[in-house]
Amino acid sequence: MALFGRKKDQEPAAPVEAEEQEEKRKGFFARLREGLSKTRGNMTDKVDTLARQTVKIDDDFYEELEDILILSDCGINATTRIIDELKSRVKSQNIKNGLEAREVLKQIMIEEMDIPRPPLKWPMVMLIVGVNGVGKTTTIGKLALRFQAIGRKVMLCAGDTFRAAASEQLTVWAERARVPIVKREEGADPAAVVYDAVKSAKANEADLLIVDTAGRLHNKKNLMDELDKMRRVIDREYPEADVRCILVLDATTGQNGLQQARVFKEVCEVGGIILTKLDGTAKGGIALAIRQELAVPVWYIGVGEGIDDLQPFKAKDFVEALF
Repeated sequence: MALFGRKKDQEPAAPVEAEEQEEKRKGFFARLREGLSKTRGNMTDKVDTLARQTVKIDDDFYEELEDILILSDCGINATTRIIDELKSRVKSQNIKNGLEAREVLKQIMIEEMDIPRPPLKWPMVMLIVGVNGVGKTTTIGKLALRFQAIGRKVMLCAGDTFRAAASEQLTVWAERARVPIVKREEGADPAAVVYDAVKSAKANEADLLIVDTAGRLHNKKNLMDELDKMRRVIDREYPEADVRCILVLDATTGQNGLQQARVFKEVCEVGGIILTKLDGTAKGGIALAIRQELAVPVWYIGVGEGIDDLQPFKAKDFVEALF
């Protein structure tokens, strides 16, 4: 087990002035808009063109809109649900032109994705799951920096003992965030590492323990067994902790990412999604597909490489940035 860089207790950061908070919000909205530029070009610009050119809302309008949404990775189920709801509202509100229908479409999309994230409770353990290559390690580092910045005592646990250099990569982030990390040698039992981390988190009164896990899907039973053992250790040794299983998905993988999500939901109780690399895809509609297919809230989205580019997901901001 290795511990280093222990952060001294600190008071929560002083409240930021309302003006500064608004500037920060505007700054992130600009980054969000820029990060979603590929999806905007692929989906919403096409929706805008369709809306402007539509003088009569008919079956052709709905069919073309359906094609746009599906090609943006919104998924068949989410697209069907959205189109059906749009038809219903267009009829009930007696909407006659495409631009009005576009505004209704925006509202429906916001409602579809607006699953509130449950309130955070302390102490908390975040089990971060996801296949290799989705950006798990970077995401964990950004989460550590984010929660540390608001005055929370954070600790990392290198629970992925199978991938070569996984703990070393996590150690780099621990040093960068100046938070302790608990790890063992490569090939060690992940549950044993979690046991060490839980003991350390309790002894040092950490608010948040973030656990990296292995991302192997080729043997689902092994993955299930590992995650189950980790969870049993946490439940037994740390019953007061609020445990959340957070799935990291790479937005650029589209429907493949959705299939990964289905598998992880089978093997563990996924309570939230972190969607990374949205700036690298033209198919940001995957956020809608996730909501419809999994009924799991998106907690955070990543729209760039910067530390501040991992931000809480807000459906209204997301859709406004798209349009």
